[in-house]
Amino acid sequence: MRTHLPRLEGWRLDAALALFTGAVLLVSEPLFAAERGIPVSVPALVLLGAGAASLAAVSRLPYLTAVLAPAAMVLYYMVSASDGWMAWMLLLVTVVRLAAVGNRACVATSVLVALGAVLIGEGLSFDLWRALAVVAWLIVIFAVGESVRNRNAYLREVEERAAEAERGREEEARLRATEERLRIARELHDVVAHNISLINVQAGAAAHRRDPEEAFRALEAIRGASKETLRELRATLGALRQVDEEHTGGAPAAPAPTLDRLPDLVEHTRASGLEVELDTSGLDTAAAVPAPTALAVYRIVQEALTNALRHSGAHKVRVRVADDGGAIAVEVDDDGRGGGEDPHEGNGLRGMRERAAALGGAFSAGTRPGGGFTVEARVPHRPTGR
Repeated sequence: MRTHLPRLEGWRLDAALALFTGAVLLVSEPLFAAERGIPVSVPALVLLGAGAASLAAVSRLPYLTAVLAPAAMVLYYMVSASDGWMAWMLLLVTVVRLAAVGNRACVATSVLVALGAVLIGEGLSFDLWRALAVVAWLIVIFAVGESVRNRNAYLREVEERAAEAERGREEEARLRATEERLRIARELHDVVAHNISLINVQAGAAAHRRDPEEAFRALEAIRGASKETLRELRATLGALRQVDEEHTGGAPAAPAPTLDRLPDLVEHTRASGLEVELDTSGLDTAAAVPAPTALAVYRIVQEALTNALRHSGAHKVRVRVADDGGAIAVEVDDDGRGGGEDPHEGNGLRGMRERAAALGGAFSAGTRPGGGFTVEARVPHRPTGR
């Protein structure tokens, strides 16, 4: 069974380094003294212990450690006759730990304190080769500290970039989810609102008709509209579920509406009693219109007819759909109630505007001075930048 040791950080790591360094130095000093055949120097042990203890304050008092540790090392060499090389470990651990926490000023301070103390000592008893060796060791230790600092800075930068990239991915996922929810809301609104409006009109007509034949025709129109509603709802929900038909054996979802189905849409609207004229003479039926463009055009026409049926009190609507230089142009005019001001933009108009804008198109709608309402849209064959 694999076990994971707790990770030491901050002051806990400082304390552990202080204990480890102190133990190594206090054990090695008697060994060096025994090798030279001299007694152990108590002041030397005190200096080594004090220097190691200062490592426990790296995170909280870094400048204190940066001064005490190198000073203790230099003073050790002044009072100890054993002259053990392990004392350099004190300065090395200090510099590496200060560099690891990213404190470059303290690293420089620690090395300069050691260099200054050495220069003072050499001033009292100068030895060229010893001085050169000490300076070389200080340069090596400073270079090690810089290497550790640069590596840690690089790792922190990589972690920050990874965290930023993760935040970017999460934000992008949220935006995609929001856009998808809006798309689904528009789709369900267009599907349900249009057909329910037809059903509502036909149900009202059937309730006031005494002729059985007329009532049956209204009921037949209701049946057709409800069937169309269920079919489009199944298509929308099927796209959401993304069912694997090979494993489930279910019926495939119906394809999204295309421009070829505009006549069927008009026929369903006419069944409600609204006179609709469809003009597609300017539409190149042989041209391949991308599915997003075809769906947007179909839904815009559908919602415009729904608004004419529900809100304007129109008797006649003229629908014109044509190719217009790399885009599909839509114009829907009705003879309903007109005025000098545009009506409040509700979900229907907002949805049509969003559908056109999503593909880089244009949309406008408003009442005409002479009466009636006009919806105009231009949806590119290929999405363009907004």
